[in-house]
Amino acid sequence: MGLAFLQLLGMITNHGQYLTVPALVGLNTNTAIKQLEKQGFDVVIQDSVYTDTLQRGVVIKQLPDPNSTVKVNRTIYLTVNRFILPMIEMPTLEGKTIGFALEILKRSHLELGDTIFKPDFMKGSVLEQLYNGKKIKLGEKLPWGSRISLVIGSGLSGEQIRVPSLVGLSFAEAQIILDQFGLSVGALVVDLGVTDTAASFVYKQSPEKYNEEKVPIYIQSGQWMDVWLSKERIVTDSLDSNQ
Repeated sequence: MGLAFLQLLGMITNHGQYLTVPALVGLNTNTAIKQLEKQGFDVVIQDSVYTDTLQRGVVIKQLPDPNSTVKVNRTIYLTVNRFILPMIEMPTLEGKTIGFALEILKRSHLELGDTIFKPDFMKGSVLEQLYNGKKIKLGEKLPWGSRISLVIGSGLSGEQIRVPSLVGLSFAEAQIILDQFGLSVGALVVDLGVTDTAASFVYKQSPEKYNEEKVPIYIQSGQWMDVWLSKERIVTDSLDSNQ
């Protein structure tokens, strides 16, 4: 009678039955859960975190470790990379120096978008913070990794410089020229077929180097120039040296 009871108890509790825990790290969470349940394990999502260097929705940690020997029906605890990006509160960057603002963006898991220079006595300081071209206020929620554009004060030197000629240059070369003169790219018009803006070529600019009477046009440091890009280098009669 006692022996029969012990045998029955062993059947109910799966006494003596063991399984090997599979390796789950890197698997899609749903795939890992199905595999575990099929093998007779219970599953609990212990934690959900976010790591931007890993694919979303994968297992990043498991307990017990892979190849552990455990009893049937043992619970496996998983830590997974979140499917949905965490939301970040926008920090205040206005009034900060550009270097400090970049450090804040990095700590906040945000990225730098465009930098737009604007004449202002607060040289080197952030005047505005923009998201998708619109001002964004302190505390507004943004997805992790969002790109924030900054309007930076360029000072009020009042110095007038001749508009440089960008036509015929690669966009990367044009940006170097603009930086040398303290100018920034305003509107960027990209033709169809351009897949790498840095390797594309400028075929039109505004303002142009000369007016209709062939008189040089002057611009103030800190202002913007609009640029049109094409896949092929287009050389025109207006191509000029920036020396």
